[in-house]
Amino acid sequence: MAAASGALALTACGPGGPGPGDGGPGDREARYKRVIEAPHPRPADVIEAAGAPSGVVRSDDGSLLLTYDAGNVEDDEGPAAWAWRMVGPDGRTVAERAEHTDAEAAPARFKGVRGGFVRVPPGEGAEGAYALDVRGKRHKAVITETPLRPRPGDILLAELEPTLIYRPATRTVAPPAGVPDDAIRLAVDERGTVWSLDQPLTDDPNRVVWQRDGRTLGSRAVPKPYTGGILAARGGIAALSLTRDEGVRGLLVTTDSGAHWRTVLGGGIPWGELKRGPEFLVLEVLADGRLLVGEEGGRYWLAEDRTNSAFQELRTPAKFTSFSVVGTTLYGIADATTATYDLVKGEGLWISRDDGREWRHYEQRG
Repeated sequence: MAAASGALALTACGPGGPGPGDGGPGDREARYKRVIEAPHPRPADVIEAAGAPSGVVRSDDGSLLLTYDAGNVEDDEGPAAWAWRMVGPDGRTVAERAEHTDAEAAPARFKGVRGGFVRVPPGEGAEGAYALDVRGKRHKAVITETPLRPRPGDILLAELEPTLIYRPATRTVAPPAGVPDDAIRLAVDERGTVWSLDQPLTDDPNRVVWQRDGRTLGSRAVPKPYTGGILAARGGIAALSLTRDEGVRGLLVTTDSGAHWRTVLGGGIPWGELKRGPEFLVLEVLADGRLLVGEEGGRYWLAEDRTNSAFQELRTPAKFTSFSVVGTTLYGIADATTATYDLVKGEGLWISRDDGREWRHYEQRG
């Protein structure tokens, strides 16, 4: 593991803002190939080759962990490299690491937790999960097959095949206890409430079921003629995307922990213009209860208030290939959709702390 010192610069920019520099297409291609073929690549080289992070997560102290993937441009097999860089709340690099890998390997993903970060298992089991504290020190995760009853502070680490939760206090990875057998989607909120989309074997409609401490608190049928999509939940707010004819057509929303539900089929979002399909939907709950809705590589809308009945479209400085929310901070990543030697317009990480009115481009110096 290599530690470095640098400064996080957030410079206000419009569309087509700065991205990592290079010495021309031919030079960049040669350096890129050297990086992915190196048995022990340097983090800075992988980061420069990647051009934009593949993901960004934040810990409870404000530290950021950025991951970078440099895939094989010319083939879906062959050498590749990935790296992560941890940046402290003061904007300085705390730690970084790079690894040689291959193009067929699953991209490295992390989630921010209390006290640091946890790696999402790359395969179909829990193996490969580990924790990083905010100093960049790696800690072994305790992996158990004994189900744990979710409690406040636990996070959903992997939703499907298998379903796993992570408990930061003990660095334990385990399946959640009490999940219905017919659950096809899950969300776990900060209160330890498990929200599931259940698909019965009969012709009955899908249902949203919520539980806490092993006790079912309630359920709500998905309104016909829709089927349920993805779930998001936080602070008594829960939302389920509604799909029909292979497209997202609205939301089923509660703002009072399931006591009342509302179907949102308008609200300023032109649902028929979401063309990429349910698997590309972005649905997030901000810390203040507002919903963010959009699709990767497309448009995004933010609710005007926590009633989540009216939405305004976000103006973004570039086309974001991925989007995430931590608290009320918005993170958008502009990148190519497949591995390339070149940089796209506005490539990199963009951050907004004022509901998308102003975006700042992330730059790492030093």
